[in-house]
Amino acid sequence: MLYQRQKLLLSLLKTIGGEAKSTDFQKLLFLFTKEHEEEPSYEFVPYRFGCFSFTSYADKRKLIERGYLEDCDSWKIQKEGPAPGHKQRQSLFQLREKYEGKRGTDLINEVYSRFPETAWRSEIVDSVIKDQSLKRRIKRAKPTRKGPGLATIGYEGKSLEKYLNLLLEDGVTILCDVRKNPLSRKYGFSKGALSSSCEGVGIQYRHLPELGIPSERRQELKTQKDYDDLFELYERNDLPKQSEALKRIASWVESGERVALTCYEHEPEQCHRHCVAEAVEQEVEGILDLCHL
Repeated sequence: MLYQRQKLLLSLLKTIGGEAKSTDFQKLLFLFTKEHEEEPSYEFVPYRFGCFSFTSYADKRKLIERGYLEDCDSWKIQKEGPAPGHKQRQSLFQLREKYEGKRGTDLINEVYSRFPETAWRSEIVDSVIKDQSLKRRIKRAKPTRKGPGLATIGYEGKSLEKYLNLLLEDGVTILCDVRKNPLSRKYGFSKGALSSSCEGVGIQYRHLPELGIPSERRQELKTQKDYDDLFELYERNDLPKQSEALKRIASWVESGERVALTCYEHEPEQCHRHCVAEAVEQEVEGILDLCHL
């Protein structure tokens, strides 16, 4: 059983000839989501060569395992997937006709020119872009550097790419994972994958498990009062024992870093990270810029 987005990968690849270089395929997939989908199948982050979807590569690995794609650096069909519906097939044909002759540098220029916000972290701007005005637009697309401060973010309801983009837009330089056990069934959010993705977009990853709450204490949380009672105990019994970890976070902020505390829950009021943030505020000298992403 394939996800709809995985079927799109196979259909797009077949439509453009069954094989594509990795950079070309990422650009064409990005353009398809922008031009032909109201709700994009994939989201993208600014990466080494421009727009990049970690999730598409996770799906690529699944398709290789199932024999649909060849196991190689490029994207190459080994076995055809299900046929796309009529509307998607028409959209794919339109994309093929529009970008038939554009590959490599031409395709990169097309995407960078129209979407400079995808290129500000690109390592190839100087080698492939000759237009000086475009280089300036790409430089201006970089999010404004914010000063040192503290943020909190939960990954509930977010794709990995959406999550990373929020961190980049806020200027976060260190992601501090305050989960006791940094494992997740959601793609991209277990410790190894999250650490690798963060480092890939220029954000340091740090894990402080001593600030977490054991999972057995988080069972049967149904009302906000349940959460409030849990956090009251956490602030009274747990946090006072973790002054060293709190001082460590405070030292990052005081040295000029913008730190984001992360856990699962979308709402900070239902996550212990807000307790950690408030405790760090007490450790930082001066006023702390605190926000919830």
